[in-house]
Amino acid sequence: MLALRKLSTLKSSRFLSSFAIQNPICSSSTIPDVPSCTNYDERINKAGREGDFTTVHHLLNKRARDGFFNTNNTFKFISTNNVSILDDLLETIARLDNGFPRKSSYDCLIARLSKMHCISEAMRVAKVMVSKGHEANNVTFHPIVNALTKKEEFEEAWQVVAVMKSCGISPDLTTYNFLLTGYCFAGNVASAAGVLAKIEEEELGADTRTYDALVLGACRAGKLDAALAVVRRMLDDGVPPLYCTHAHIIGAFLKYNYYEQAVEFVRSYAGRDAKLDAENFGILATRLITRSKLEEAKKLVKEMSERRLVMGPRLKDFYELYVRSDGLR
Repeated sequence: MLALRKLSTLKSSRFLSSFAIQNPICSSSTIPDVPSCTNYDERINKAGREGDFTTVHHLLNKRARDGFFNTNNTFKFISTNNVSILDDLLETIARLDNGFPRKSSYDCLIARLSKMHCISEAMRVAKVMVSKGHEANNVTFHPIVNALTKKEEFEEAWQVVAVMKSCGISPDLTTYNFLLTGYCFAGNVASAAGVLAKIEEEELGADTRTYDALVLGACRAGKLDAALAVVRRMLDDGVPPLYCTHAHIIGAFLKYNYYEQAVEFVRSYAGRDAKLDAENFGILATRLITRSKLEEAKKLVKEMSERRLVMGPRLKDFYELYVRSDGLR
């Protein structure tokens, strides 16, 4: 029986070996690429750099049929050095399958141009969408408004809003949030109040980004009581604050050297969300270390350990060096 097993194994091994030698169909050079967003982006960018817009057209259509969305990297082959290829690309996108493939490609192109701060080119694409009836909407204009407000080019941003309205597109809450955040970051309280009035006038409500902008504005104006009041209002309205909303307040407390209040604020929200706790405690501890407030940082890191919160490499090293070695655990 044992001999038969050995013989069977030997024959199987020889058969498999001969098959592998005679049929090398699984070599790395012949295995097709597995479809993915990354794979499509790489192939589209390669074709775009080579000026092969026939292939770009084919791949944009095929990725949509295969269920892969465009990404921030889809049109990475476009740069400030070759914006002249926009004509060819617009002609290519115009011939894509109607509906999602074409609409998403236009929107993705606008996002890329906006990131490069090629605003006139981005607006050109948006206007092409409108004129040809290719489903331009708020999402189409979001990247443009966002790019302008980040550069504090508010007059130009309002001009984009005016264009949207002239095209029959009513600005949504996200559009106004970009403006609100921009004004709050710039410390322009009066203009921020004006945006808030428009949001209320158009009955758009408020979301996490709206509240976050208000907290940011209050913090940058040094009105910490107002910032805390906004956070309480968020919770009362059932709107969970973003991690960055808490970070605004922590940063403001530290800016004005209110260390005890910063620790009290972080502890007041502890125990509800482990990830939020790790973020809040981690940010505060790291900034205390940066400010050479080592005793305060030790206590906070010790508390992080007791709460079993995740620490980054820097805080882990600090814990080992200053907390564990001092026997504070």
